[in-house]
Amino acid sequence: MSTTYSVIYSPQAFLDLSELYEYIRFTLQVPKTAEKQVNRIKHAIRSLETMPMRYTLINWEPWCSKGIRRVPVDNYTVFYQVDENQMTVTVIRIFYSGRNIESIVNDTNN
Repeated sequence: MSTTYSVIYSPQAFLDLSELYEYIRFTLQVPKTAEKQVNRIKHAIRSLETMPMRYTLINWEPWCSKGIRRVPVDNYTVFYQVDENQMTVTVIRIFYSGRNIESIVNDTNN
């Protein structure tokens, strides 16, 4: 029997998901694609309920020391943290993979 983790979203992850939906839906004007993309991301996030440690750890600071992991979903990357004591997975951020994510994270933490 496999262990099941609870998956929760940080407020910033909810905002990221909403912003990417709005960008695809309203700026690019492809509503069906926006809905499908968000559904694929949510599906990947739900899959973290089982075996969340299967994805790689981030190898740059400050996220490496915090145990942040990443799961790729199409052109997006979901960043999350696993708490084995609480049996939770917290989705931290969702970024478009073409962005300089390391730079954004470092700017946010300074």
